[in-house]
Amino acid sequence: MSIADALRESPGAERGVVAGRAAVLSSPGGTFTIEDVSLQKPRRDEILVRVVGVGVCHTDVVCRGDFPMPMPVVLGHEGAGIVEAVGSGVTHVRPGDHVVMSFDSCGACPNCARSAPSYCYNFMASNFGAVRPGDGSTPMSRGGGEAVNARFFGQSSFATHLIARERNTVVVPKQAPLEILGPLGCGIQTGAGSILNSLKVGRGDAVAIFGAGAVGLSAVMAARIAEASHVVVVEPNAARRDLALELGATAVVDPRGVEDVVAAVKAAGPGGVTHALDTTGIPAVIGNAFQTLLPNGQLGFVGMPPPDAMLPVNIMDMLVRGAGVKAYTEGDSDPEVFIPQLVNYYLEGRLPFDRLVKRYRFEDINEAFDDTVAGRAIKPVLVI
Repeated sequence: MSIADALRESPGAERGVVAGRAAVLSSPGGTFTIEDVSLQKPRRDEILVRVVGVGVCHTDVVCRGDFPMPMPVVLGHEGAGIVEAVGSGVTHVRPGDHVVMSFDSCGACPNCARSAPSYCYNFMASNFGAVRPGDGSTPMSRGGGEAVNARFFGQSSFATHLIARERNTVVVPKQAPLEILGPLGCGIQTGAGSILNSLKVGRGDAVAIFGAGAVGLSAVMAARIAEASHVVVVEPNAARRDLALELGATAVVDPRGVEDVVAAVKAAGPGGVTHALDTTGIPAVIGNAFQTLLPNGQLGFVGMPPPDAMLPVNIMDMLVRGAGVKAYTEGDSDPEVFIPQLVNYYLEGRLPFDRLVKRYRFEDINEAFDDTVAGRAIKPVLVI
């Protein structure tokens, strides 16, 4: 029997209760515990999804630690799965659809109206509040009826089932490998989108990418799609430098193996680069990235810095060279448009992001987090 049938026929149908399991975080910096949970029936604009796979992102690591989150909470924001039931107001998603969940947005503010949902005026409440923005409720509870905050990024996908909205749910082709598609909703989207949507790298451009994690390596693949002439990757990990070359980098720089990183990047490109992307969030690295720019060059940064970090850029230098510096959120992506493009690139063999993936059992979520922090995995995916 499907979940949709169970909602209609089970003794709890009038309440719409769905049984599942979730990795619950009960205290900041704690370990995840796999617990039995209950989900409410989808509301009018909501969707019930059975999760097949979910990526672990650096944002999950940060929110598990010092970032203030309501507890208990279910994290996870790179989910992929199969639709089991939809609310009466949902029109573009049907039961049985394969879907990827991305960040949520209000759909009503000026930025959402101009197809810039990653800059939604209500982005923080919609994604980091972990509750429904309208009434502060949550669709999930655990033993004894205790509420569990389960709307992280509009999904909370460290679970067997989740409630999302049509707004942050994207239908994908069924021939694509669903269990690994979740990272397209955040990490891969951020890296590729920063190159293709934000910096708008084109044929013949020279690009420097600082950091070769999931975001940086996605940017490498996107720069190849954009036909950049030079793609220089700065990364201390030798294995990741090698992978960057295999994925399309034209040169790599070990920042620990050279005296002057800026000079090394300039030597690997045509005296500098037209575009630079920092994925580390480290102020000194952002400063180096700026110094690699040619006149009228553009620097974007997407890495999460320390909360008290300041931008290490000389304003006069910026003015004289006409250089641009901007932070990007989610690669300036409209998920409904960009995620299907990324899937097509993958199916065409142009975005082999599966090479970044390391699979884990759902029960091994704490190991996946440990490996993420230690750098032993580029893009962990929990298979559920």
